[in-house]
Amino acid sequence: MPTAVRGAIAGALGLAPEAVRVRVGDVGGGFGMKTSFYPEDVVIAWAARHTGRPVRWSGERGEEFLSTTHGRDVQAHAELALAADGRILALRVQSHANVGAYALPTGVAIQLLIGPWVQTSVYHVPVIDFHFRAVLTHQAPTGAYRGAGRPEAIFNIERLMDEAARQTGIDRVALRRRNFIRPEQMPYTNPMGQTYDVGRFERVLEQALPLADWDGFAARAAQSGARGLWRGLGIATFLEWTGGNVFEERVTVDVKSDGFIEVYSAVNQMGQGIATSLAQLVVDAFDVPIERVRVVLGDTERGNGFGSAGSRSLFTGGSAMRSGAEHTLAQARQLAARELEAAPEDIRYAAARFHVAGTDHAIGLFELAGRQLEGHIFVDHTHRVSGPTWPNGCHICEVELDPRTGAVALVGYASVNDVGRVINPLIVRGQLDGGAVQGIGQALCEQLVYDDPSGQLLTGSLMDYAVPRAHDLATWFRTEMDESTPCANNPLGVKGVGELGTIGATPAVVNAVADALARAGRADLAPRLQMPLTPARLWTLLHEA
Repeated sequence: MPTAVRGAIAGALGLAPEAVRVRVGDVGGGFGMKTSFYPEDVVIAWAARHTGRPVRWSGERGEEFLSTTHGRDVQAHAELALAADGRILALRVQSHANVGAYALPTGVAIQLLIGPWVQTSVYHVPVIDFHFRAVLTHQAPTGAYRGAGRPEAIFNIERLMDEAARQTGIDRVALRRRNFIRPEQMPYTNPMGQTYDVGRFERVLEQALPLADWDGFAARAAQSGARGLWRGLGIATFLEWTGGNVFEERVTVDVKSDGFIEVYSAVNQMGQGIATSLAQLVVDAFDVPIERVRVVLGDTERGNGFGSAGSRSLFTGGSAMRSGAEHTLAQARQLAARELEAAPEDIRYAAARFHVAGTDHAIGLFELAGRQLEGHIFVDHTHRVSGPTWPNGCHICEVELDPRTGAVALVGYASVNDVGRVINPLIVRGQLDGGAVQGIGQALCEQLVYDDPSGQLLTGSLMDYAVPRAHDLATWFRTEMDESTPCANNPLGVKGVGELGTIGATPAVVNAVADALARAGRADLAPRLQMPLTPARLWTLLHEA
C-alpha cells in the first residue's frame, strides 16, 4: 500500500504528498504487519531530509516480533439457540479483543466491525445479540493479519455448529444443510447489513464430502484405533468478505512504438502473483504474447490508489486493468480508422493488427502508436466495481490424536472453494493452500507468549515461536475450485482468494480434534479446547479431566 505510506510520511513531516515518493521492491509476502505505517518509516524520511544523505534501515527478526503488529488475540463467549428441528433461532456473541498498547484504527475495526460482518456466515440467522469490546493492554498492537477478523468470527460459528450437532444428536452435515442460505434468497442481506451477491453453499459442501472420502472415515478411524490413536474428522463451511470496501482502482495503459504494452496499477506484487494475472488480462484484451507486456507496480510517482489489502488486488485492480485495456483498444480502433480511412465499425482487430473488413488494408498496433504525435497511445483509466466479493468454501480435515502424548498429526485435508472465475489456476491454488497452512499453524502451534510479571516477550524468534513446516502437513492435501457461481459485482466474475484458506482451516482443524475426543468418549472436553492445540495443552486437558 505505497500510497498510504506516502500520505502518512507526508502528513507527519508537513509535506505535500507529491513531495514524497515511495517505491516498493520485492515483497516476499504481505499477509501481516501492514495497513498501517510504522514510526521507523517517518524517522528514516526525517533523517534523510535532515542530513541530506540517503538513510537505510532494516529490522532484525527479533525487532519485528517485538514491535510490529500482531493478530487475533480474542476471548469470546458464544451461544446458539436452535428450534427442535435444528433451525437456528438466534446467535449471541460477547468478546474482548486485545488490541495492544496503541489502538490502531485497523486493529480496532477488525474486531469491532469487520469480524462481526461475517459472524453469521453462510447460515440464515434471524436474530443476533453481539457485544464486542477492544481492550488496551501492555502488549504489541494488533492489526491486519491474513483473514483479519473473519477467522475469529468463522471459528465461533463453526465450533458452535459442531457442538450443537453433538448436543442435539443431529448429524453435523445435515444441521448445516438445514441452515444454509439458499441460492434463491440471493442477493441476501445478513443481520449486520452486509449483502451477499451470489452463493451456492450446499453445492460446495456436496463436492467437498466425496473429495475428503467422508463416508470412508470409519474404516480409517478403525485403523488408527488399532495403533492406539484417536482419529477425528472436522468440517467448516463458511464465507469471507473481501475488498476493504474500497471499490475503485486506477490503471494506466501505454502502447509504445517499440512493441511493448506497459501497464501500471496501484495494486502491488507481494508474492501473490498479481503481476502475472494482470499481464494475462492485458494479453486477453490485446491478443499479444505475454512477452510484449510490461507490468509496473509499486511506484507512487507513476500512479496512486488504495493498493493490495483485503484480497482485492484482482477483483478491483484486475477489473480496472481489463476495463482500461478495453478503453485503450477502443481508442486505438478510432485512430486506426483514421489512418486506414475507414469507418470505425468496419475495423477488425486480431493479433495486434487492425484491418478493414473484407480487405488486406491493415496497420499494426505498435506501428499505429508510433504514428501518434506523442509517439504512443496512452490511457489513464479509473474503474469501479459495484461491491465486495463473498468467496466461500467447505474445508474438511482429518487428524490423529495420541492420547499418551497429546500430539496431533494432520493426516488429511480437503477443500472445495467457490472463488468465482479463475484467471490463473496455479496462482489461486497456491493462495488457497498457503492460506490453509497458515490457518493450520494458528490451530496447532502458533502463539505469542509474554512473561506475566515483566511483560517480556518470550517467543521473540523462530526458535521459540512455532510455525508449521512441510513435515507437519497432511499425508494428502486436496484442493479444488468451483467456478460455477461467478461474482456479480465485477466484470471479471472473480472473487478474492488470498485469505480464504486461512479462514476455513482453523475451525476445521479444531473441530477435527474435538471430534476425535468425542469419538473416544470424551465429548465433555470438546467445548474446552483452546488454541493452539499443542501437545502440552492437550495432554494437560486429558489428565486434568
